[in-house]
Parts: sequence; structure tokens; C-alpha cells
Amino acid sequence: MFSDYVKKLSAMQKLTPTEEEELWRAYKECGNEAARQRIIESYQPLVFREVMPYRALSAVMDAVQEGTVGLIEAVERYDPSRGVAFSLYAVHRIRGRILDFLRCEGQVDLPCLEVETETHETAKDLLVDVCPSVAELAEHHALVGVLGAAMERLPAHERLVLEGVTIGGARAQTMAEALGVTSAQIYRLQKNGIRRIRGMLSRFMHHWQN
Repeated sequence: MFSDYVKKLSAMQKLTPTEEEELWRAYKECGNEAARQRIIESYQPLVFREVMPYRALSAVMDAVQEGTVGLIEAVERYDPSRGVAFSLYAVHRIRGRILDFLRCEGQVDLPCLEVETETHETAKDLLVDVCPSVAELAEHHALVGVLGAAMERLPAHERLVLEGVTIGGARAQTMAEALGVTSAQIYRLQKNGIRRIRGMLSRFMHHWQN
């Protein structure tokens, strides 16, 4: 069940940068299968994050499995020497696997790019490249990277609540049942997580502006 899956994620120990580097080296250079499995397990939160919008569907656990297949493919094809964060490399493959599965199952109705919005723009119009400057791109990527790093530094339960409730739009009661806590504790975890994130981002912005 999805709630069991969430509980397992909350109990998972996050890898330190040194541990992850050693695991990648062991797998890519020595073919160590235990290292490969540990990497896959440690990045399951990426699958969770992409599946959360579809958590109410009957095939949600099948979507989790498809996302995990995408994660495994990313692990096998990833080249650590290129200097690209694995999470950025893997997320598109995970998301693609999940969406392809849901399309085939007829369980998700993805909007047509030609349908007009209330402002008489189509989804295709909204995807037009507005050509941001190099400086704007650099700032955007820096902020995204810092936010991702800040989320990773949160205690496991706070991170899951922010990813599920604040970002994913899950109901507090649903998340409470999944984690085996009360709704009041969910709101407290959310408040504490947001406070920590704000503190970390505030320090970054102070450094950035100076």
C-alpha cells in the first residue's frame, strides 16, 4: 500500500556526500551490486515526489514501480564524472516513465497543448522560450540548487511533509495516516520545516547579495 511505502521512506537514512561518492565509485568502477542497490534505495524519494500528484489513483503503486524502473535506468546510465547532480539527471526519466504508464492505463488526462486557457493562451504558448539572460539563468539554477540542498538537510519527517503536503498538495490527514502521526503533528512538522528552509535561504540570499 502507498501508506506503507511512505513509512518506509520516512525511515530511510540519507547518504552523506562522501558515502554517495564512494557508492558511485564502487558501482561504476567495480560493478558492486550492493552499492547499486543502496543508491537506488536512497533516491526513492525522487520517485515519491513525482508520484504524489497521482496518489489518489488506484494504480498509484504501479506508478511507483514504473518510476522506480526509471530510477534504475538513470542509475545505470549516469556518469558521475560529468559533474551533473544525479537528482537532476534522474528526475526526467522517472517522470517520463510514470506519465507514460498513466497515459497507457488511461488514468491521467494530460491537458492538450492546443487548449486555450482563460487568458486565451494555449499551453504551447506558455512553453515559449522567453530567452532569460545568462545572469538570470545562473541565479535561477543557484536558487534551485540551494533549495534542493536545504530540503535534503531537513529531518526525514519534515522533508516528507513539505514534499507531500506543501509541494505535492496532499491532505494533512492523509499524510498523518501514512506516517502514523496526528494531523496536529503534521502541521507542526510543516511549520518547523518551512522555518528551517527560510533560515537557510535567508543566509544564502544575504551571501548572494553581498
